[in-house]
Amino acid sequence: MQERSSVGELANHLRQELNRYSPGGKLPSSRALVERFRVSPVTVSRALAQLAAEGLVVTRPGAGAFRATPRPATAASGDTSWQEVALSADGTADFVPRTVDASAVLATLAVPPPGVIEFNGGYLHPSLQPERAMAAALSRAGRRPGAWGRPPMEGLPELREWFARSIGGAVTAADVLVSAGGQTALTTALRALAPPGAPVLVESPTYPGMLAIARAAGLRPVPVPVDADGVKPALLADAFRATGARVFVCQPLFQNPTGAVLASARRPEVLRIARDAGAFVVEDDFVRRLVHEDAGPLPRPLAADDPDGVVVHVGSLTKATSPSFRVSALAAHGPVLERLRAIQVVDTFFVPRPLQEAALELVGSPAWPRHLRAISTELKTRRDTMTAALRLELPAFSLPHIPSGGYHLWLRLPDGMDEQSLAIAALRAGVSITPGRPYFSAEPPAAHVRLSFAAVAGTGEIVEGVRRLRAACEEVL
Repeated sequence: MQERSSVGELANHLRQELNRYSPGGKLPSSRALVERFRVSPVTVSRALAQLAAEGLVVTRPGAGAFRATPRPATAASGDTSWQEVALSADGTADFVPRTVDASAVLATLAVPPPGVIEFNGGYLHPSLQPERAMAAALSRAGRRPGAWGRPPMEGLPELREWFARSIGGAVTAADVLVSAGGQTALTTALRALAPPGAPVLVESPTYPGMLAIARAAGLRPVPVPVDADGVKPALLADAFRATGARVFVCQPLFQNPTGAVLASARRPEVLRIARDAGAFVVEDDFVRRLVHEDAGPLPRPLAADDPDGVVVHVGSLTKATSPSFRVSALAAHGPVLERLRAIQVVDTFFVPRPLQEAALELVGSPAWPRHLRAISTELKTRRDTMTAALRLELPAFSLPHIPSGGYHLWLRLPDGMDEQSLAIAALRAGVSITPGRPYFSAEPPAAHVRLSFAAVAGTGEIVEGVRRLRAACEEVL
């Protein structure tokens, strides 16, 4: 983090000094900048690259950096009001809506203002990411023979094999497609399995990004309630009968947002109910690698116990690495695999080969199991810290389930407290939280918030963030 801060500070210094040089004038050498600002050569290189990307500096190998010629003034913007008519014409007849509400997704991706503690994040804090291991893997991958060539459309055979072993059961490399992150894989799955206008069964509550995918594809999400043991099989069967749906999307392990794990007795029931309905189960196995130290043995993916091709499995490396390490698996058995493959090829061609090669290098290195053990320990510590802080500072908040995996807690607010008002007050107090309403595809039974403990710098920030949240609650009440 210090290196990133130094890069920005040096870039600001150089930006302010550019007027000293005429266009084409040479800036001080990298060595001179290192000595003057007492930073590393890497920091100088990155700062100059940032200015070059802004069009302020031109770098010439072997010659140095020079002030760029100013760009001509941008022409005045034209009149784009005509687009409102073009984008809305005949929209009422569209099965697939041309406008997409991404607000709930953007809320979890947005970086809060400086000084705000991030309880709304969906990824590991940079201090928890295996940055050195990823950098080394990417460097080694770039030197592999053919690393910059076109990969097989389905993905590198070795990477498909690794994902197949991770899923287990009878799943083989031939059943796996390498995809560009879990969100892309889910999008492909829903497009392949349900036509526009069709119902799709979803857990309630569930991941807002999946609801956005469904609605963007013109599908109708139908909620099926979950409890501490996962989706309720009787209600799932009722929903299939009532709607005629042919797809059910679920997160059987450390569900988002509740953290529930589908109970062992319910797992075969869910598969049987879907099979009897002639329907697919899309299994989003998104945080299997974010297990906490005290979790004990994990249940196998549903796909590992599915010989009949009911399950379309999605698994990703992103949550356990970095938001930019977008490599995932889309696994299925039977004719549906060809449809998934065709849609993925049309949409994205393939995942860039250097990224696939880097994934192979990473998961095959000794650093990978070390990283997984480290985050397992750290996530448990953070979970316990947040749980203790909430019980001390906000005892009126209900925490019905403490998960043994994942990166967040799901809390029910006291009766009468408005979650949106709390979120606004919390931001004023210096902590960002995620309201619960976007996690429900229909009217929610109560007000909730989701608090992430993975995106902050450490346990000190967790304690301080909960203290700020208490101040926000006092303001709202």
